[in-house]
Amino acid sequence: MVLYVMRWDIRQDRAAEYGKWAISALQRLLSTGEVVEFRAYRPVSGANEVAVTYEFGDMPAFGRWYQNETVQRAMQESREYCENILTEIWGPSPVGPRPVRP
Repeated sequence: MVLYVMRWDIRQDRAAEYGKWAISALQRLLSTGEVVEFRAYRPVSGANEVAVTYEFGDMPAFGRWYQNETVQRAMQESREYCENILTEIWGPSPVGPRPVRP
């Protein structure tokens, strides 16, 4: 399992158009068939911050997704609507490699 984590702030000058773009971008980002799970988060305070996670079966699946032309186009477009973009790639922990659901 590989988790690709992205965080960003919605640009104030593009906030009105952000929602429409985000729906379109998400459809394209998920169209490759490599993503196992996607989740999106916003702070409960209502701030213009976003955090998303994309889960992949393994690092090769992430690589295929990330190098896909459609994904790269959406990532490039994101710079028109988002700022302070941070990305991280996470793998399983040796202490808890599988999910625990009490």
